[in-house]
Amino acid sequence: MHNDSATRMQQWRRHLHSQPETGFNEHQTSDHIAELLTSFGLTPHRGIGGTGVVASVTAGAGAGVVGLRADMDALALEERTSLPDASTNGRMHACGHDGHMAMLLGAAERLAAERGFDGTVRFYFQPAEEHGRGAQAMVDDGVLERFPVDAIYGLHNLPGLPAGHLHTRSGPIMASEDTFEITVTGRGGHAARPQMVVDPIVIAAEIVLALQTVVSRNVDPGQSAVVSCTEIITDGLRNAIPTTVTIRGDTRSLDPAVQALLEQRMRSLCTGIAAAHNASATPSYRHEFIPTINHPTSTAAAVAAATTVVGDHKG
Repeated sequence: MHNDSATRMQQWRRHLHSQPETGFNEHQTSDHIAELLTSFGLTPHRGIGGTGVVASVTAGAGAGVVGLRADMDALALEERTSLPDASTNGRMHACGHDGHMAMLLGAAERLAAERGFDGTVRFYFQPAEEHGRGAQAMVDDGVLERFPVDAIYGLHNLPGLPAGHLHTRSGPIMASEDTFEITVTGRGGHAARPQMVVDPIVIAAEIVLALQTVVSRNVDPGQSAVVSCTEIITDGLRNAIPTTVTIRGDTRSLDPAVQALLEQRMRSLCTGIAAAHNASATPSYRHEFIPTINHPTSTAAAVAAATTVVGDHKG
């Protein structure tokens, strides 16, 4: 890569990092992206799926169409770094979408200027990746009908991986995510009279521990899955046992059959454990993200391209 291109990409990333916006609110972000795409001689199409932006470049007479995609949104986190480009607006590009946008802008600039290919390349800037609604919003808005492609390529930064290296594979590479909320209902009362209550905290604790057996004792060791309880909320006080406990968390898996198994076992464990204590436990289970599954042909093309750039020892 030319040094001047690298410098510009760094400047774009730092600017985007300093002004992060959350899902479907990426107004300044999409404005900035559209301005840059226009400066490259491209025509940005705005407002797709809310704040999404698409531009295309064609060279030669080839009929092939390839898409390159980056996400635009940040997280609602206060940045606590000493970086000169740190955000001060209560949001942060903690997942690196600023870098993803800078890379895609760099690709757009180079391809628009050099046109060393035969066909069409489309650049998709997607809103709202973090809560999983942006891609579907663009699809629902007709992005693939208006800007059809033969294949779409995307990437994600991987902290800890040396610069210039690429990790990929055919088949499942990023897990599905399902979220759950389990409401445990007992009977609250004074902490000094435990015989009068049905303690939902004890029941919730048993459920949390039991859920850790789902992966270790129900999922085939050759498969992958994660079950994580991440929040416990009660309506109790220091000296009052609550009536209700809410357990929240998420699960990850690569296979739809495993995904279904996780939900089924969670429901069975919650029902059985609560019944043993004369209480109730009601799980709400939502499918949020489907797995990312790489097509073998596209994966081979990406590996070949990466090898050309960085060498086969870094693939």
